[in-house]
Amino acid sequence: MKSTTTRRKFLKVSAGALAAPFIVPAAVLGKEGAVPPSERVTIGCIGVGGRGRANLQSVVGNSQAQVVAICDVDAAHRKDALQAVGLKAESGYGDFRELLGRDDIDAVVVSTPDHWHALISIAAAEAGKDIYCEKPLASSIAEGRALVKAVETHERILQCGTQRRSVAEWRRGCELVRNGRIGKLRKVEIGVTNQFAIRGGYTGLEASESPPEGFNYDMWLGPAPLAPYTPARCHFNFRWILDYSPGYITDWGAHFLDIAQWAQGADDSGPTEVEAQDVGFRTEGIYNAPESFRIRYTYADGVEVVMTATSDTSLWGVKFVGEEGSVSLRGNVKGSVLDVQPAHLAKTRIAPDEIHLYKSDDHRGNFIDCVKSRRPTAVPAEAGQRTATVCHLGTLATLLGRRLRWDPATERFLDDDEANGMLARKMRDPWKLKTV
Repeated sequence: MKSTTTRRKFLKVSAGALAAPFIVPAAVLGKEGAVPPSERVTIGCIGVGGRGRANLQSVVGNSQAQVVAICDVDAAHRKDALQAVGLKAESGYGDFRELLGRDDIDAVVVSTPDHWHALISIAAAEAGKDIYCEKPLASSIAEGRALVKAVETHERILQCGTQRRSVAEWRRGCELVRNGRIGKLRKVEIGVTNQFAIRGGYTGLEASESPPEGFNYDMWLGPAPLAPYTPARCHFNFRWILDYSPGYITDWGAHFLDIAQWAQGADDSGPTEVEAQDVGFRTEGIYNAPESFRIRYTYADGVEVVMTATSDTSLWGVKFVGEEGSVSLRGNVKGSVLDVQPAHLAKTRIAPDEIHLYKSDDHRGNFIDCVKSRRPTAVPAEAGQRTATVCHLGTLATLLGRRLRWDPATERFLDDDEANGMLARKMRDPWKLKTV
């Protein structure tokens, strides 16, 4: 079947072709008294389109690190990234296993679509590499637990990419909640957008065609079910297809639910019940992730976390409601807003003997520092797994349409065989989930 997709259109849609100017700091090139190459953390970047581009730029900008290898199933992404960091073609790979086989790589940055996160990260741990993995940590609860075990078994450092923990306003807001400044916490309100940000003008109804030259579509699918190729399916737009990701539940939701977990001190736990209401799906086409929803989580202490998809931009973010006040957080790492009510609580000092949360002001930089020091990161594997689990619980509630009871200690549903059967995703041969 002849392809009807031009390379130019394909790269435009992917939003990750490194088309914008890519500046390599002089320090990274060994100038201006930079850290000697022998003392830098050597990095292999796996996935350099979209989010991977931002991660690559950040790592290149860190004088403590040196990118030595690039992997991407799209030859154009791979070539552009290699040129951007001054590497030769032999340092580029289309198969992550070849990159992981290099002995000169200390750590990897995994920025692939969600359905690849756990398998690649587990393989990296087994290969003795430390891991920066984009959120969500895994595309199923069972995959995430297997990754946590692999990291522990092989004594690896892992940072999950929920980077709001490395922003001062979000840390301050969570400290106010943890230290009781708004009284006993009663409810957490989370708002995410309800409009799929589909790139390239696609509808999800496009006909199938041949993949463009240089794009290994079979490898892109990996463990996901075999499906006909259409450019509407790949790169950024994978997020709206359940075979790869459940939409904004693990996109915006992963960031905001991570903050809800952090402020509650639930990095080793989670909710005990979950229920979804007002759930809406598209009725035709390949985009089948939940587009509208109201997901209610209940924790053992009675705290409710309610995440709603809404077009009201004033509700986007996280609001903690206590008996004596509230803390609201909005924005992202480039511009965050903390609002505390009553206002005088914002100036409250956190005493030395009170709870002080992990301090990091640079999420990717924190990862590099921890690779060198071997100290835990801002979002280690267990915390990343627990946040991803909350996301997946919400997704399962939207799909099953009933209240689910959850045991965070055993990571199993209570009296629900059907739900427990959905803890892991089926994988297409030859890909399999390794358990330790």
